[in-house]
Amino acid sequence: MITLRSILFNTTFYANLIIRMIVLSPIYFLMPRKAGYAIPKAWAKSSVWLMEKIVGTSFEIEGLENIPAGSYIFAPKHQSFWDTFALLPYLDDPVYILKRELMWIPLFGWYAKKQRMIPVDRSARGKVMFDVLKRTREELSTGRQLIIYPEGTRRPPGAEPVYKYGIARMYRDLGIPVVAVAMHPGLFWPRRTFRKYPGHFKVRILPPIPPGLDPDAFFTRLMEETEKASDELLVETIANNPHLPVPPTAAKRLAEIAKAKMAAAV
Repeated sequence: MITLRSILFNTTFYANLIIRMIVLSPIYFLMPRKAGYAIPKAWAKSSVWLMEKIVGTSFEIEGLENIPAGSYIFAPKHQSFWDTFALLPYLDDPVYILKRELMWIPLFGWYAKKQRMIPVDRSARGKVMFDVLKRTREELSTGRQLIIYPEGTRRPPGAEPVYKYGIARMYRDLGIPVVAVAMHPGLFWPRRTFRKYPGHFKVRILPPIPPGLDPDAFFTRLMEETEKASDELLVETIANNPHLPVPPTAAKRLAEIAKAKMAAAV
């Protein structure tokens, strides 16, 4: 049943994306930029709805009150394709720094260009990175929110965190709050497989880290606060969804958490 539902969801998910892009493109490209964001946000909502109805996966968000007004860095855990789009409707006017190759994809790249997403050559240094920072400042000056995945790439649930120091540099240079987000969509929409799993999970938006800290102190705080919340949600999510296949990384982390609790109780 999971296999059949996964095939049906994957088919409808991509059909929904392609059909919306083609049918709504004339409207989208005629709309003002920010108003046009309603179209990809509506697609995100419909995709979440499809996953709930077809696969049986739902979620809830804690901490929406922690989202500040104006510009900030939104820093979620990154485990799945799910977390690249599902939270878009909850942000006012987000901007991504993207691999430049993504901007070359027909339709998708055109949509991203209209929203003034910021392409970057990951192998570049020097002036190119200076230009990226300049573009980022320009977008944030209008009140937009920058989405950065602190670990850079998708990591399986429970995997040892590998945070990139680049977010500390952005925090220092931009001088805006950072809002960390803990969640485990990778248990339900794992990377590198077509299978999707039913269940329910939480997304936890943490209180913003204010600007002005020493970058090293910020970096340590970001990791500690995010991983603490991530561990709490991992234990809770697995306990509330006993049917889930637990990946080795999550099983290992659960054992480490249990061992630490036993040691603290002695």
